[in-house]
Amino acid sequence: MSLSVSNRMARVKPSPTGAVLARAAELKAAGRDIISLGTGEPDFDTPQAIKDAAIASIHAGATKYTPIDGTADLKAAIQRKFARDNDLHYEPAQIVVTSGAKQALFNLCMGLLGPGDEALIPSPYWVSYPDMVLLAEAEPVVIATSIAEHFKITPEQLEAAITEDTRLFILNSPSNPTGASYSKAELQALGKVLESHSGIVIAADDIYEPIHWADDPFVSFATACPALLGRTVTVNGVSKAYAMTGWRIGYAAGPLELIRAMKTIQSQSTSNPCSVSQEAARAALDGDQTVVADMAAEYRVRHDYLVAALNDIAGFECRPGEGTFYAFPRVAEAMDRLGIASDTELTELLLNEASVAVVPGSAFGAAGYLRLSFACSLETLKEAVRRIKRVTSA
Repeated sequence: MSLSVSNRMARVKPSPTGAVLARAAELKAAGRDIISLGTGEPDFDTPQAIKDAAIASIHAGATKYTPIDGTADLKAAIQRKFARDNDLHYEPAQIVVTSGAKQALFNLCMGLLGPGDEALIPSPYWVSYPDMVLLAEAEPVVIATSIAEHFKITPEQLEAAITEDTRLFILNSPSNPTGASYSKAELQALGKVLESHSGIVIAADDIYEPIHWADDPFVSFATACPALLGRTVTVNGVSKAYAMTGWRIGYAAGPLELIRAMKTIQSQSTSNPCSVSQEAARAALDGDQTVVADMAAEYRVRHDYLVAALNDIAGFECRPGEGTFYAFPRVAEAMDRLGIASDTELTELLLNEASVAVVPGSAFGAAGYLRLSFACSLETLKEAVRRIKRVTSA
């Protein structure tokens, strides 16, 4: 007997980054010396003070259900974080704590979108954005950029993409996969366009906020565009900034009616996030932020090395980023020289012949590019570059 799945499953696909990691893990298990530059996960350990807070909460018995949308203590810490870092001020009811920032974005799509709606997504994009929109039975509308535009959309592109069906605009800055970050002036220019389209909600994905080194300081969308505060949902979390990926805590703040909808979606799916992880997140947000700056400084050292090294590989062109821990070189020239038809084929060549795992740009809506994570040691990066050079120069 054959079992069928829902029609919506024909519209979505498994995470391509997960597929790369799974293949690399298989080869490692078979004894291959694989260098994985595919994962979007800090290589640092969670800071000790955060772990100590979690352990203390276990001993104190904080192992029961919490409110669906997060504990009062963690919400208060999130309020303080927004006020301190972004000059944004929210009531507790305007905040929802989720099992990772991904769940916050998924809850938003499910609570806001439906059949006939459109969501604008600049590319290159994080791999899950389009599929979340599709699962909400809406249509993703991609606004394409390239290395020539520094991977940033213009106000003119945004205006041209808007229709009467547009309900959501998703903006990730600093960006996974490109590392590009919008300045305050650039955000304000986009905001001017959106001011005249009152039915559009803005999802500002700020998950890489502190991993940022541009001359212009990081600015959240709602901070740059206060006139749009009433229809901006700001999403963040502790995974990337505090090396807490496995703790699974994200959060969002925004208009009360949208946060209520997101809470309702959560109440019928995961319910509350992990109680112990919430206490760890509170300690992270309220604690000494020096450790975050130290990790960001190390990422910057790796970034500077890797971008220069990639630009020294024949057929590679890499733009410096302003943040995150990714490099996103254009490799179309290298593909042509090697007689390779797609970036997926190039990633397979690098995995099979160089034992280096990377993610094809097509997974992010940008064919002819590669994403390399530098969330690993400098020594590992140097060996990876040596291997890539050997294979691509053959």
